[in-house]
Amino acid sequence: MTSAQTDRFVHDRLPPRAQWPELRFDTPELKALPAQVNLVAHLFDRAFANGHANRPFLRSDARTLSYAQAREAVNRIANLLRSRGLVPGNRVLLRGGNSVAMALAWLAVVQAGLVVVATMPLLRAKELKAIVDKAQPTLLLCDAALTAELEAVGSGLPMIRFNTDAADSLETLAAPQVAQATPCPTAGSDIALLAFTSGTTGVPKAAVHTHTDVLAACECWPRHVLRAVPDDVVMGSPPLAFTFGLGGLLIFPMWAGCSVYFPSIPYTPEAMVKLIAEKGATICYTAPTFYRQMAPFAQQNGVGKLRICVSAGEGLPDATRQLWKQASGIEMLDGIGATEMFHIFISAAPEAVKRGAIGTVVPGYTARIVDDEGRDLPAGEVGRLAVIGPTGCRYLDEPRQTQYVQGGWNFPGDAFRRDADGYYIYQARTDDMIITAGYNVAGPEVEACLLTHAAVAECGVVGRADEDRGQVIVAYVVLKPGHAGDAAMVKALQDHAKAAMAPYKYPREVIFVERLPRTETGKLQRFALRQQLKT
Repeated sequence: MTSAQTDRFVHDRLPPRAQWPELRFDTPELKALPAQVNLVAHLFDRAFANGHANRPFLRSDARTLSYAQAREAVNRIANLLRSRGLVPGNRVLLRGGNSVAMALAWLAVVQAGLVVVATMPLLRAKELKAIVDKAQPTLLLCDAALTAELEAVGSGLPMIRFNTDAADSLETLAAPQVAQATPCPTAGSDIALLAFTSGTTGVPKAAVHTHTDVLAACECWPRHVLRAVPDDVVMGSPPLAFTFGLGGLLIFPMWAGCSVYFPSIPYTPEAMVKLIAEKGATICYTAPTFYRQMAPFAQQNGVGKLRICVSAGEGLPDATRQLWKQASGIEMLDGIGATEMFHIFISAAPEAVKRGAIGTVVPGYTARIVDDEGRDLPAGEVGRLAVIGPTGCRYLDEPRQTQYVQGGWNFPGDAFRRDADGYYIYQARTDDMIITAGYNVAGPEVEACLLTHAAVAECGVVGRADEDRGQVIVAYVVLKPGHAGDAAMVKALQDHAKAAMAPYKYPREVIFVERLPRTETGKLQRFALRQQLKT
């Protein structure tokens, strides 16, 4: 393989080879991946070869671009970036919500051999500064509505705005560029993106992904579990800056030759259900909490042509799965993935669902449940999840690399058990296990139980230090309208938990709150709840 990236900034800051995960390409599709490949050119070539050039690809209320039109737009932007003196390997910070313009910019940056550093729209100047300092971008591409926080960073870097018709906008500057472009002849091992983790632990890290990583991910979960078809219309809430959203709402639809709809307004649960029907969406991606909030609207208004509902980003409580199934008639497609692994590696197609389990290992990956010393545990025992496959964790300039990768295996930080049929049952993040009076209790298990109570809208469960018991279980609860957060409700929830689980698992304390701290991708930030207990 011959690298095309003359700017070696990211390559030079990868972990030492001894700390890399082992990468396995065990299936025929994975073995066939080319060594010299530009992932964007490859995906466009695939779409054209399959006869999709004139099929819709990127949709919005304002416009719909076919694959051929999108490729021309991407070529123009890539040519503009080259005309500005950017060279392969330079980082480009991309800031925007989900839109056609954001998708085109992402594809153009990677096609040009540059490295995308996509950032969540809700990040503030302090958080953006940390990303700028670590990634050292050469150029900023920013949605015109989101420039204030990026300008407040004071980086002095050139910025081009998009989603505007201003004279100096990305759209205006790209328009006169040639509609043909030669994609950068990247090696598969060249860098495509830096994916900053969503911060459930409070300290985001930059995961490095290559062109091969992204294409390998396409040949695993999308091929074997999702199985999208060209007639599918995809929509969903996860940001393109999050690998769950990037895969689900751009890369995987492109691989399948189907189309993606990006809304002109922020999604609410009611609006998403309405748009699913209006736009003929057949595949939806969002987090469990959002499905739970969407359920009453789905029950009332139906879900049109919707056929696949993907849940990921955090654990899916069985109560939420059943609530959505009752409301929509659709068995949810659950999965667990990681920014560090790019996307989903354990999942189950709707016809293979087992209640209470996430699923089985996605073809292309291998998983184990091990103890603290790395020894394999038998079925039924709770331990650390270890994963290996064609993608894996390589952090940018990060001492925590050796916490994630050990002996070539990736350790996403999740506690699981595996049943006799090979299904994996999520327990908790390993740092979310609560040890109380000698018992190990998974916070998400208590949450799932409380969510079955008719008064509970959302909840988060953590442990608080206690001299007598080591830790006591504390539940933060958001009640549904019409229910009072009083002593009677505390007792009702405690009794409900005692009746459904071993009594030692019930929450000794119940704290009623109006909302729970979540990342922009919908993940519950239990570390923030633990911090609240300390204040």
